[in-house]
Amino acid sequence: MHITPAISVLLFGILPEVSSATDTTNNCCSALEKGGLANRVVYPNSGAYEKSVGSYWAENVQLDPICIVQPRSARDVSLAVSTLTSIENGACKFAVRSGGHTTWAGANDISNGVTIDLQMMNSTTYNKNNGTASILPGARWQSVYKALSPYDVTVPGGRGGPVGVGGFLIGGGNTFHTARVGFGCDNVENFEVVLASGDIINANKGSHADLYKALKGGSINYGVVTKYEMKTIPGDKLWGGLVVYANSTTSQQLSAAHHFINNIHKDHYASWIGMWEYSAQTDTNVIANALEYTKPVAYPKALQNFTSIPNTTDTMRFANMYNLTQELVQASGYRDVFTTGTFGNDLKVLEQTVKIHNSVIEKAKAAAKSKDWTVDTIIQPWPTLFAEHSQKRGGNVLGLERFDENLFRESYSSFLSPLCSSSDTKTEVLFDYSWKNAADDDLFNELARSALKELTAYSKSIGADNEYIYLNYADGSQNPLAGYGPKNVEYIRRIAKKYDSEGVFQTQVPGGFKISEVCE
Repeated sequence: MHITPAISVLLFGILPEVSSATDTTNNCCSALEKGGLANRVVYPNSGAYEKSVGSYWAENVQLDPICIVQPRSARDVSLAVSTLTSIENGACKFAVRSGGHTTWAGANDISNGVTIDLQMMNSTTYNKNNGTASILPGARWQSVYKALSPYDVTVPGGRGGPVGVGGFLIGGGNTFHTARVGFGCDNVENFEVVLASGDIINANKGSHADLYKALKGGSINYGVVTKYEMKTIPGDKLWGGLVVYANSTTSQQLSAAHHFINNIHKDHYASWIGMWEYSAQTDTNVIANALEYTKPVAYPKALQNFTSIPNTTDTMRFANMYNLTQELVQASGYRDVFTTGTFGNDLKVLEQTVKIHNSVIEKAKAAAKSKDWTVDTIIQPWPTLFAEHSQKRGGNVLGLERFDENLFRESYSSFLSPLCSSSDTKTEVLFDYSWKNAADDDLFNELARSALKELTAYSKSIGADNEYIYLNYADGSQNPLAGYGPKNVEYIRRIAKKYDSEGVFQTQVPGGFKISEVCE
């Protein structure tokens, strides 16, 4: 066969590049071994590798890195980062994961690169002398609560036991205690951070204070956090549980939710999460409320509008954080998608949310190939009270403080019904869909994104929309950092440049939400 020079270039010119790319990636793993991490690097087909990949909560995010490095200390993380950043101008792409609870592929894992898996760094130590807990990033919240329980203290952390500490805190961290003490990130006293240079520094009010603030919601834009020092809360006993209701109580539920969100500032101990849940396996569409009161008082007045609605089952009891967060565990072994948005606390938006939920169920019934799938629509309060606590604790970069009462009224008062016109509160909605069959990936991703698009369009039509997107629930198609507001976007950009001048965490770490992806 005669091969022309042009075809020769097309056929053979590519091969060295492909080989070179593969060799370079393999060289990244070899460099980690040669650099002192030989007993920390695991490869495909090994038990440790398969266990790490399989530990991601959603099956659709389980990728296959060339190798996985599993550090045991900040020094190990420093060595891994400095090694990977020293090779061929950023050729060693890498990901960083703690709990692995994000639901979009590539957020905290990678295919053609290296994953730094922090799960072996998972201890929690209570420091009685200063009332803090030292928590390593690979810990799950259930282990944190269990470690602190003997001391009758807790921290404001995740509401699902298996959720990882690391991503939760640098993404903000909504908790049962947010109405009392602000977000989880607001209660971090010190971040130990490995920078792109490999340097290990501490960021707190007295040292690297600019980075300290930026880490509170700024996600993985500056470095790898290797330890969190969190302020503890006295008393680990609270009253709470799950209450399940018939779907026919929706109208009562929404009325109670609207009232609760508008009055949450009157009782900072009360927490409510409303979940409209459909299961294809049982063909049931029910409502489940997670009701928590963060001190041991049963049936408080703040939750009375919910507890007075007749239910089918409830698990309300006195318990500790470890016990309660075992109950709010979503099943693993499914494929999953999250999309989320924030809206004015308008009863009409709440009603539209449930209408969309019911519509999605019918669409999924008509098209899903899976026999086992669920559609969850979750509603939570997002009041200005949360931001007030954040401000008192030195501030964060979430930008919620700009949505004060005056701004809310100026933006929305001409559109709101009399029922909502005095509200300074907001509502966060999460569309959470899970399924078994990979053939349904496109279907459920499209249903989730369409549901959010429809609700956003409706909220805009009545002046109840809001640009804030909670990063920890955001889909990869969303851009939560852009919703932090221009002032905070510029702040994050400046601090990222200061502590990572080469942009390692913008380009060499492709996963997560990056400030470089927000338009200037």
